[in-house]
Amino acid sequence: MFTYPVNEDLYLRMYTVDDAEELFHLMDESKSYLREWLAWVDYNTDVEGSKAFIEGTIKSLSETGGYPKTLAMVYKGEIAGTIGFNELNRTHDYATIGYWLSEKHQKKGIVTQACKAILTYGFDTIGLNRIEIRAASENKKSRGVPERLGFTKEGLIRQVEKVNGTYVDHVVYGMLKNEWSRSQWK
Repeated sequence: MFTYPVNEDLYLRMYTVDDAEELFHLMDESKSYLREWLAWVDYNTDVEGSKAFIEGTIKSLSETGGYPKTLAMVYKGEIAGTIGFNELNRTHDYATIGYWLSEKHQKKGIVTQACKAILTYGFDTIGLNRIEIRAASENKKSRGVPERLGFTKEGLIRQVEKVNGTYVDHVVYGMLKNEWSRSQWK
């Protein structure tokens, strides 16, 4: 199984179907917290939904040439959230990172460290040239991750996502391979 060490407390790994119950309960106990920015949480209503999600991530390996797109963030032995490439375009060598973290794991630097690891994985292992992060313009916590990692704020996509009946704007951040190779974070 694919595992990517981040630090002594955190590593990234592929999900297995055995994770379905833990993943569902983690998401379910953070549902009211996650719902503010993530439209999909209301559609995952049971363990079977999490299992279907995991099975889809495993099947996606054939689309990416064997590179996992979706990874569990495992913090001190338990799943803390998910990080991965929402889009991975091998023709043009770019990807878009997405992530969510349970409420109980906030303010520990987990997502920033996981993003650092997935940037290194994307640029050095997969051979990407560009990686983006898009975040709702009002989601200060999510926007803080690319800002801390030195991404370039490239623009605003207006009303691109419907969350809880409201259209939200996304701020687009980009990092190029040559910028990452010179980064203080690498």
